Amino acid sequence: MSYSCLLPHPGRLVPLLAVVLLVLSISGAWGQQRRPATPVPAVVPRVNSDGRQTTNVLADTSRAARGTRLVSAIDTSAAGDSLRVGAEVKGDIKTTVKYSAKDSIRFDVQKKVAYLYDEANVDYGDLSLKAALITVDYGQNLLKANGAPDSTGKVQGRPVFKDAGGLYQAGSINYNFKTRKGKIADAVTQQGEGYVHAGIVKKNALNEIFGRNGQYTTCNLEHPHFHINATKMKVIPGEKVVTGPFNLVISDIPTPLGFLFGYFPTPGKSRASGLIFPTFGQSADRGFFLRNGGYYFAPNEYIGLRLTGDVYAGNAEAFGGFALRGEMQYIKRYNYNGLLSIDYTQRPANLILRSEALNTNQEFRRPRSPKTIWINWNHTPTPRPGGGRFSASVQAGSTDYNQQNSFDTRRYLTPSFNSTISYQKQIRNSPINYSLQLSQNQNTQTGVMNFVLPDVSVQVARQYPYQWFGLEPKGIFYEQFAISYNLIGRNELSNLEQPRLLNGGIIPVIGGTREGRTIPFDFSNLAPLLNNSQPTVQHQFGITLGNYTVLKYLSLNPTVNYGESWYFKRLNYKFEPDAQAVRIDTVSQFGRLYNYSGGASLSTNIYGIVPIKGAKIEAIRHKLTPSVSYSYTPNFSQNDNFYESNLNLGALRDAQGRLYNQFGQQNDITRNPIAFSRFIGATAGNPNGRASSALSVGLQNQIEMKVRSKNDTTGTTPFEKVSLIDGLDFNTGYDFAADSLNLLPLAVTFRTQVAKKLNIVVNAGFVFYQRDSTGRFINEYLFNQPKRRLAQLTTATLNLSYQFNPAAGTKKSTVERDVAPANDPVLGNPVRVDPYEDYVDFDIPWELSTSFGATYQDPGPIPGRPNRPRADALTVASLNLSGSVKLTQNLRIGYSSGYDFRSNQVSFTSLDFYRDLHCWQISGSWFPFGIRQGYNVTIAAKSSLLQDLKLNRNRTFQNR
Repeated sequence: MSYSCLLPHPGRLVPLLAVVLLVLSISGAWGQQRRPATPVPAVVPRVNSDGRQTTNVLADTSRAARGTRLVSAIDTSAAGDSLRVGAEVKGDIKTTVKYSAKDSIRFDVQKKVAYLYDEANVDYGDLSLKAALITVDYGQNLLKANGAPDSTGKVQGRPVFKDAGGLYQAGSINYNFKTRKGKIADAVTQQGEGYVHAGIVKKNALNEIFGRNGQYTTCNLEHPHFHINATKMKVIPGEKVVTGPFNLVISDIPTPLGFLFGYFPTPGKSRASGLIFPTFGQSADRGFFLRNGGYYFAPNEYIGLRLTGDVYAGNAEAFGGFALRGEMQYIKRYNYNGLLSIDYTQRPANLILRSEALNTNQEFRRPRSPKTIWINWNHTPTPRPGGGRFSASVQAGSTDYNQQNSFDTRRYLTPSFNSTISYQKQIRNSPINYSLQLSQNQNTQTGVMNFVLPDVSVQVARQYPYQWFGLEPKGIFYEQFAISYNLIGRNELSNLEQPRLLNGGIIPVIGGTREGRTIPFDFSNLAPLLNNSQPTVQHQFGITLGNYTVLKYLSLNPTVNYGESWYFKRLNYKFEPDAQAVRIDTVSQFGRLYNYSGGASLSTNIYGIVPIKGAKIEAIRHKLTPSVSYSYTPNFSQNDNFYESNLNLGALRDAQGRLYNQFGQQNDITRNPIAFSRFIGATAGNPNGRASSALSVGLQNQIEMKVRSKNDTTGTTPFEKVSLIDGLDFNTGYDFAADSLNLLPLAVTFRTQVAKKLNIVVNAGFVFYQRDSTGRFINEYLFNQPKRRLAQLTTATLNLSYQFNPAAGTKKSTVERDVAPANDPVLGNPVRVDPYEDYVDFDIPWELSTSFGATYQDPGPIPGRPNRPRADALTVASLNLSGSVKLTQNLRIGYSSGYDFRSNQVSFTSLDFYRDLHCWQISGSWFPFGIRQGYNVTIAAKSSLLQDLKLNRNRTFQNR
């Protein structure tokens, strides 16, 4: 049973209490009130202002009281006569006091003291106090709170005090609500992510806390696993904790780790500016280091900036290098958010420190460049109707940056990175939209970078011509005619100079090269980089002629394609008799290319159902989709704007002594004149050099099984479909315009899934023609040779993948799991290297992901020789495994490995582990093989406030 009252003002308390006491005395109820078990203060005589001595009257509320009452306390010492107690005189209480208790509430009117027993609660403005016993002294403006022992002697209902300075749990509390000062014994208070324990705490009006024999920790247990022990401590809520001399205590064991003073920021908000203390260690090849030290700056709620760096001591003769990092995260609600980071590193080009190990073959990876830079930028807008959309995803930098500096295995193994910056907008009340895009592709293995600066696109949505004339729809065939338009302007730039070859290097070229050259990005190479650019403008017309039903079951789809490309550079060819080679000149000249084609396709669906009388299987369905299509493209090789087909090669002969084509003569090697494209390397709409009239035939198969559902209990869905074969596809064709090898290769694809876990994909290619002794195909079918056969396998690939992540206690079921968040740094938290810092799902007992891939390539009929071994038909055969295992409730181990059956070597292997130690964590990685061989183990406090309180041991590719 509980009682509660509201104390608005002291001036109205005495008249109301006098009436209550008078009624209680008349009814005889006063002597029958039950006294609480907690001792009550003794009655003390009091002298009024008129000189008369009176006795304090103790008012006690009974358990039968109900509801909430409004009473006030008045300073009676200010009244001149007891008859004037009704006079309203203001006291020190500034607002309403709300209080309640489970057992009883007792008032001492003359002393102006209230006693609250059992689960007592007092609320006064922003002040809140809960305890087993609370004493409110209105005369001295004091609050006192204590716990109460139970039958076993254990103290229950310890005081919990809350005000603007924070939340406190204590053994006893004395607080003056006028001066807002207090004294708290055995106090525990939370400050930010940390907790402060102290034997005696004094609190002033500024909410500052002064403690003796204090402890600071981020462990939320009553008896923490670790703490920082200090004899003197000052806490400024929402700002910092400052201590005198301190030392670290772990599991009640004092350690010598400490300092003359302690400073621990405790920001009241999520972010605050401050120093980032570096971690230190010893690198085997670069000496002592300080890493990730710097400053974090939070100017406002929208931007956070972190500037950090590394420094390596090296040795007496050589400096070990340094690294600088700048990272800015910004966010504006309902508009955009983004993250920009720039990293610059400089390290020695050679090994400056030798290992003391006995190994004479030290594995050292010499960097391609001792100076590297890397830029990351992600900008994500919030979609808004009718507004433009600016977005960015940039990952670019030095080719060798990730191999030298990245701890992230995925980034280390990624062979290429793509970057895109774009702006898109739909014009209101118009079918037109436009976009501007800058893109970049970077290969970290070869160092090749391709840029598109810029890529401008203007699109017109599909339009129906009959609507232009204001015709009403009547279901006539021409109503399906539609046209769309897309204008694309691009400027492609690459640091790779393509090989200068003609006909695969058969025809000699002045200054020709068989291999490409990579141009380093440097200001001195700006001219050759710009000369390697290729600006183009494309006009793409999407023409739709509709889809029609023929003979009731066949679907006919005619197509017409037209495109046009404008180039601003072209190639001119000239044969030099003196050099017996062709000279190629690149000139700035406008060139207009166009390309058109037409065709039609015919397809249908055929279903076959085989009923099966069984307990579980209802039927098997076979879906067959045959299709036939025809396409025609004219010959553009005779167009002088497209190709150079009249080049006189004089008496130039090939290796077999045969003449190449001469002006006005037919070539001895082929039946058609040799044509050289004027736009080699152009990617926008360069038409094919010969005519094509091809008939394509396809056949798709899908087999499904109808089985009874195990999960249906209502009878609404008694059956479910199970796919036996997702796809078995055959595709081939015949080119009527080709002078030879008209029958196109047969492509076969097989796809299926076993038990919803094992995915199988098989691709194969077959040819129908014979080969000569050199391995080239000749215009003779395999069926015409003495050992007849219809086709021969030339290429094949097999891909198997298996994934399994069961739920706890569940078998043979795949559980959908949330995707782990991206390992991106957040405001105020530096990038860490432990593998499970962002996502550890301890609910999944184990998970396995494995894949196997194999590739077959027909080596041809050429036999092997001692100096030229025959190529192996199996070009790729590799197995990859990855997953994790939950060993205990708080321990998980992850693994990733593989095996290359071609080289008989273990591929990249890593073993990761994570152990949750409540307020601590231990994580690590081990790389047993390869250039990244080594390990990394970190034991650290979880809290970001004590992120530098950690022990790290590592031996990785960065510090051998």
